[in-house]
Amino acid sequence: MNEDLLRRIALLIFDVDGVLSRQTIPLGNDGVPTRTANIHDGYAMQLAIKRGLPVAIISGAKTDTLRVRYQGLGLQDIHLGVAIKIDCYNQLLKKYGLADEQVLYMGDDIPDYEVMARCALPVCPCDAAPEIRALARYVSPSQGGEGCVRDVIEQVLRAQGKWMGDKEAFGW
Repeated sequence: MNEDLLRRIALLIFDVDGVLSRQTIPLGNDGVPTRTANIHDGYAMQLAIKRGLPVAIISGAKTDTLRVRYQGLGLQDIHLGVAIKIDCYNQLLKKYGLADEQVLYMGDDIPDYEVMARCALPVCPCDAAPEIRALARYVSPSQGGEGCVRDVIEQVLRAQGKWMGDKEAFGW
């Protein structure tokens, strides 16, 4: 990815299903999807927040376990049950006083298209829908739920000189 672009990123936004979790989601006996969570993704997300880089989630999913998981990592912007993601994206830009040129968004399917078309750095996992891969400026070699989030966060933090460097990086 372009180093200058990575250095300008001031907000990281991720979808859940197909990005932070796998595309295939087992259903519990109650019909509620059970999602996966990648430990390396989680580590990178909490480190980004410690380094002053806000991390947000915009997802159509409505499961309370998602809120618990990501609040535990320090995320403050967890938007679940979102039908039209561009509206939530606009609210986040306003909240942080940012422009499109400062945002990385990782999505994997058609509901992510509008936001990815607007942000400076649209990225996706390698198993994203063809329309999303065509729109992305970077396609991670990792699949959704398999470390693609860690991949892009690490690149941003390295470009900004915020990866490793002190004891804060060595803990949760």
